[in-house]
Amino acid sequence: MKALLQRVRHARVEVEGRCVGEIEQGLLVFLGVEQGDNEAGLERLLERVLNYRVFADEAGRMNLSVRDIAGGVLLVSQFTLAADTRKGRRPGFSTAAEPAVAEALYQRGVAMLNAHHSPVATGEFGADMQISLLNDGPVTFLLEQ
Repeated sequence: MKALLQRVRHARVEVEGRCVGEIEQGLLVFLGVEQGDNEAGLERLLERVLNYRVFADEAGRMNLSVRDIAGGVLLVSQFTLAADTRKGRRPGFSTAAEPAVAEALYQRGVAMLNAHHSPVATGEFGADMQISLLNDGPVTFLLEQ
């Protein structure tokens, strides 16, 4: 399982021209689910996301988490994070979880985030999404479970 975090000033997800999720300052989190991933791993990963210190404190050091700043979390499923890119000119997706498994874990992740943090917004699983954001820094991290 992979989570690509982007520290943002704001982020928005649209599907067919309608906004399905939007946050102000916080984290845009792209989630890629791979074969063998499970709920326990998801819980550990999301706990890291909520407590990962990527926001500046008074001294300008990355010492604050999204929880500390009461920022938003926008969770978006991203199948392509599970791609095998080690060789060739085209990504392979043999390591990605089956769509039904990935969707179930994604929806469980949404529920977990909502139970432990606010505000939380989401994309739409399996949809063709257009995402606009203002990356703050830029600051981007890849967390792997």
